[in-house]
Amino acid sequence: IPNFDGRAMYDEILKATNDFDDSYCIGKGGYGTVYKTKLASDNIVAVKKLHPLSETADCQGFLNEVRALTELRHRNIVKLYGFCSHAQHSFLICEYFERGSLSTILSRDEEAEILDWPKRANIIKGVAHAVSYMHHDCSPPVVHRDISSNNILLDTEYEAHVSDFGTAKLLKLDSSNWSKLAGTYGYMAPELAFTMKVTEKCDVYSLGVLTLEVIKGKHPGNLTTLLPSTSIGHNIMLKDVLDQRLLAPSTEAKEVLISITKLAIACLNVNPQYRPTMHIVSHMLSTLVTPS
Repeated sequence: IPNFDGRAMYDEILKATNDFDDSYCIGKGGYGTVYKTKLASDNIVAVKKLHPLSETADCQGFLNEVRALTELRHRNIVKLYGFCSHAQHSFLICEYFERGSLSTILSRDEEAEILDWPKRANIIKGVAHAVSYMHHDCSPPVVHRDISSNNILLDTEYEAHVSDFGTAKLLKLDSSNWSKLAGTYGYMAPELAFTMKVTEKCDVYSLGVLTLEVIKGKHPGNLTTLLPSTSIGHNIMLKDVLDQRLLAPSTEAKEVLISITKLAIACLNVNPQYRPTMHIVSHMLSTLVTPS
């Protein structure tokens, strides 16, 4: 940006957070700590302070996140406003979302009850659109590798925004894409445990887990292995996958939820070749879920 004074912004952020005082902390993750920061312009941003970048893995995670976010432009992906790589502090300056993470909202009964069935279906659709864009509209394709409820942020309208690209991998289509294990336990595709080969289908699996979590209101646990091996017909029983804190869905909503659940089960296929692509998932959700 012309005339942008990076040093002044660096000093302003240190001052605004009182040198990253814990009172400004709004979250912690594997790669760093996030602080709510009010700038002199009155704009509120999220500053993600990375853990010390002395280790190659941490440094690579930081560079991955910067590279991924600066190249991505989608309404369901968190905007990156700036970054700083410094010997003392390295951090990202990102869009701030008042409602916080999806996992936090689902863990609080009162907030989870506000997240009705149409809102939940729209969240799933938003995440799918974002990941489909990363896989099919970016060159080279970007695999997030850590699609989880902790990394989905909600705005005031409960619209989903994919965040945290520290583990993102830019796929080189002419390479084998072998990698060290990355992601969140309970969301990682089973093939990663023994092949370590990263493909777009790893994100598809994670989306399947996330979808069941949004519908159930908590992580589906062993349902991720039970459901794909079960013969699911049109008379699927939803009682085991619906969040009991919400009122029973209407007949119309129930049909949509059944279709979404079936799509999630397809995403959880143990064989990545048989999982749908994110383009197919995104398109199917567009036909199922009306704009909120």
